Amino acid sequence: MPPRPLIGVDIGGTKIAVAVVDASGRMLARTSFPTEAEQGFDRAVGRIADAIQEVLARAGTSASSSPPAIAGIGIGCAGPVDPVQGLINNPFTLTGWDRCDIVSPLRQRFGVPVKLENDADAAALGECWVGAGQGASPVVMLTFGTGVGGATVQDNRIVRGSRGEHPELGHLPVDGRGPACYCGIAGCLESIASGSALGQAAQSIGLRDARELFSAARDGSDTAQAIVHRAIDAACTAAWTVFHTILPQRLVLGGGLMDTEFDLFAGPMRERIAKATQFTPSAVDIVPARLGNDAGIVGAASLFRL
Repeated sequence: MPPRPLIGVDIGGTKIAVAVVDASGRMLARTSFPTEAEQGFDRAVGRIADAIQEVLARAGTSASSSPPAIAGIGIGCAGPVDPVQGLINNPFTLTGWDRCDIVSPLRQRFGVPVKLENDADAAALGECWVGAGQGASPVVMLTFGTGVGGATVQDNRIVRGSRGEHPELGHLPVDGRGPACYCGIAGCLESIASGSALGQAAQSIGLRDARELFSAARDGSDTAQAIVHRAIDAACTAAWTVFHTILPQRLVLGGGLMDTEFDLFAGPMRERIAKATQFTPSAVDIVPARLGNDAGIVGAASLFRL
C-alpha cells in the first residue's frame, strides 16, 4: 500500500496556501486565498479547514475515510511560533494572532496529527527535500518577502536555538543607522531589504511599490538606485555574517524578491564572500530557491518525515 499523502499549509502575512503533497514531495492539488488576519483567527482556521477539504476532493481523497486517508497536516507560519505547544505568537504581521492554538482545532476536525513550524524553517526543509538544498549540509535559507525569514538545516534537521526557539536571521543587524524595527533594534536586515521595507522606501519617493523601485533603479534614477544599493549592501553584510558564523555549504535565497532580483543580489554577495580569508570561499555557494512559493507548503508537509 503506498504511503498516505500529507497536507501542507503555508500561512503568510498576505496569503495562505494549502496543498496535498505525496511522499515524493509532489503536490497533487493546491489552493490559496488572502490571509485577512485582521478578520480573526477563528475565521482563518475555518477557511483553512475548508481549503483542506477542497484540495483533498480535487486530489480524489476523502477527508472522512477511516482510517484517515492523510497521514498528517503540517503548518508553516510566519513567526514567532511555538512548535511544542502549537501556538502562533505573531501579532506583528498577523494582527491579533497572539498565543493562538492552531493545532488542536485541525487535529479534532480531521483526526490526524498536526505539526506547526516557523515558515522559514518549513521553506528550508522543502528546499532541502526536493529543491535547491538537496545534497548539501549545512544549508542556510534566507527568504525575502513581506519580511525576511531565515533558517538553518543540517543533515535534514532544523537547527534550533535555546528552548527550541527559532533563530531570527532576518533580524541580523546590518546598519546601525537604519530604521527601527519591531524586533528591538535599528537597521536589521528585514528593516532594510524586505519587500515591505523596500515598498515603503519606494512610496517615500513617489513610487507605487518595490517593483516600480527596481524598475526606476534600472532606468537610472539616482534616488531609486541608492535605496536598492542599500538593500543589496544589507543583504551582503548578512551573507558575510551567516558564512562566518554558521559556514553553510550552501546559501539558498528565496522569497518573492529573489524570484525576480536574485542575480542583482547574488552577484555582489559572491564578490564579497570571495574576499573571505577565514574559510575557503570556493567550498560554499549561493543559489536561488527552486520551489518558489511552494517551498513552504512542501516543507510543512515534510515535517512528518523528521
